[in-house]
Amino acid sequence: MKTYQCIITITTRGTGTDVVDASRRHGATGGTILSGRGTGSTETRKFLSRFIEPEKEIVITLVEKEKAEAVMNGIQEALHLEEPGKGLVFALPVEEVLGLTRLENAHHEET
Repeated sequence: MKTYQCIITITTRGTGTDVVDASRRHGATGGTILSGRGTGSTETRKFLSRFIEPEKEIVITLVEKEKAEAVMNGIQEALHLEEPGKGLVFALPVEEVLGLTRLENAHHEET
C-alpha cells in the first residue's frame, strides 16, 4: 500500500502556477490552486485609509511520501521561501485516499 503526503503551500497571489511547475519538476503530477486571503495581524495593510487583506494562493499537492521532501525543497527554491513574506510550505500525512486512478496510472506510465 502506497503512503502519501499532502503538501500545502501558501504564497502570494499569482505564484500558484510557479508552485505547480516546481512540484512537477520534482516528481508531483500536478496540484490544485485555491484563492484565499491572510488574516494575521501582520497581513493587514493600509491603503488610502482602508485596511486591505493581501490575497493569497493555496496550492494543495498530493505526492507519494518518498517524493515529498524533494517536492517541498523544489517549491522552497522556486519561490525563495527563505525570504520573509514569500510564503510557507508544509506537509501532512494522508491516511486514506480514494480516486487516485489518474495519479497511479501516470506513475505506471513513467516506469
